[in-house]
Amino acid sequence: MVDTAETAAPRRTTNRGPGRLLIAVYILFAIAATSRAALQIATKFDEAPVAYSLSAVAALIYIVAAAGLARAGHAGRRLALACCSVELAGVLAVGVLSLADKALFPDETVWSQFGSGYGYVPLVLPVLGLAWLWRTRDASR
Repeated sequence: MVDTAETAAPRRTTNRGPGRLLIAVYILFAIAATSRAALQIATKFDEAPVAYSLSAVAALIYIVAAAGLARAGHAGRRLALACCSVELAGVLAVGVLSLADKALFPDETVWSQFGSGYGYVPLVLPVLGLAWLWRTRDASR
């Protein structure tokens, strides 16, 4: 008789291996977006309230996504999945709108022009997050 504990595939969680790097990048972007939004809101909110508010929303999403990935349980996975999905939709919508009508965003947000001000990492990050959640999906079953 074969012991199933020995033959079972190793448990994959979101906070191990490459997931740690992903969490670190989310934390880095959380710090960057929070700092940028806080400064913009505190000093010149009346110039571009929508843009600065979107930067604050992006910062919040980065913080919550990092926490969800780090938590690695079922609830953490669901939280990270929701954040990565909203983040991808947001960066695509803001990216298109910021290119189509520059008057909508008189100043840049984290997601403007698909995150060009941050080397397009805001566009790639949710895709990597969703791919990692997909790759580690067996861990939560």
